[in-house]
Amino acid sequence: MRDYLESQLKTVWPELRVVAHAANGLEALRMTDEEAPDVVFLDIRMPGLTGLDVAARLVDGPKPPHIVFVTAYDQYAVDAFEHSAVDYLLKPASLERLEKTVAKLKARLKPAAAAEGAVPAAALQALLAQLAAGGVAAAVPAPAPAAAPLQWIRASHGEETRLIPIDEVIYFQSNDKYTSVFVAEGESLIRTPISKLREQLDEQQFWQIHRSVIVAARHVAGTRQDFRGRLMVQLKGRPEQLVVSRNYVDLFRGM
Repeated sequence: MRDYLESQLKTVWPELRVVAHAANGLEALRMTDEEAPDVVFLDIRMPGLTGLDVAARLVDGPKPPHIVFVTAYDQYAVDAFEHSAVDYLLKPASLERLEKTVAKLKARLKPAAAAEGAVPAAALQALLAQLAAGGVAAAVPAPAPAAAPLQWIRASHGEETRLIPIDEVIYFQSNDKYTSVFVAEGESLIRTPISKLREQLDEQQFWQIHRSVIVAARHVAGTRQDFRGRLMVQLKGRPEQLVVSRNYVDLFRGM
């Protein structure tokens, strides 16, 4: 089905360049980080993470791509996509239907539309939450007031539980089901995912540089490019270097 969709796209959008294919949700996240595409076509059902799971994480980034779902959902979900910023394709997609999708995407990719925020992340996040709950809500509740930035981290270190002041954290890195907290004395673990952790941190003090990494700005010594052309963050007094994904390189313009 993926190969079929690509062949159809070549017919209706010959100037489109396909930069990557993913066999599952985790691959889709990794490849989106590496390639920073303008458009992502996501099947709803994929191994590991569903298309909705992947989309929810993609729209949480600084430059979310335009997302098109390839779906076999029933009509209520199709109606939701039809009236939202997200487009959909019922599989197998006909050329006529795909042409309509391509027309929408081309309109949103125009500079004027991009500058105006053609696909509001908040609206897409609300839609994804509604679909995951099994329906479409009549209204979206107002967001709760922002909480004060996190001051302490309760983390596991071997058999111990440590209370770590946020000022002592050098960086956070997601690690399967856990998030590693790196301080001068070593590594501890918490269960809070990076996406939730970011919401609790002072964005002036902690910079997300990759989908899986948040670094304390005061511990950044500088940046360099490796032999593959990737931007790497160098830390003060530490040997490890952290990869900056393409979606976050603008943080370091001028350094």
